[in-house]
Amino acid sequence: MKQVSDKLFIAPQLTAGDILAAKAKGIAAIVNNRPDGEEPSQPTSSENRRIAQTEGLGYTHVPVVPGQITLGHVTDFQAALARADGPVLAHCKTGTRSATLYAIGEVLDGRMAKDDVMPLGQRLGVDLSGAVKWLDANNQ
Repeated sequence: MKQVSDKLFIAPQLTAGDILAAKAKGIAAIVNNRPDGEEPSQPTSSENRRIAQTEGLGYTHVPVVPGQITLGHVTDFQAALARADGPVLAHCKTGTRSATLYAIGEVLDGRMAKDDVMPLGQRLGVDLSGAVKWLDANNQ
């Protein structure tokens, strides 16, 4: 689990144990950015939603296919962060899609400059070049 901001943490695919550990660390909500069935062994969104809700955590599924981010994905991700009553743990296969959605949203909302996206990725150990490419392609 890597801290992106005061409100957001990212992680690779979560298991039931990871969700319980996240709750113990003060996470209030989970955002799953991974489409179901991406890998045969991954838990489904409905399985992880059930565990999160049983533990009293919010849960949102914003599935993103790598390289196919839309403005709708970004706004859904931002909405999930905004409605959470505390820190959010967003996950996908590696955490990169979650960090990408965050970075795009921050630039669109004027809280981050596009020039700050790559340094954020370097700090987190994820490649955010896709976020910069998305912003460039969408005239941001």
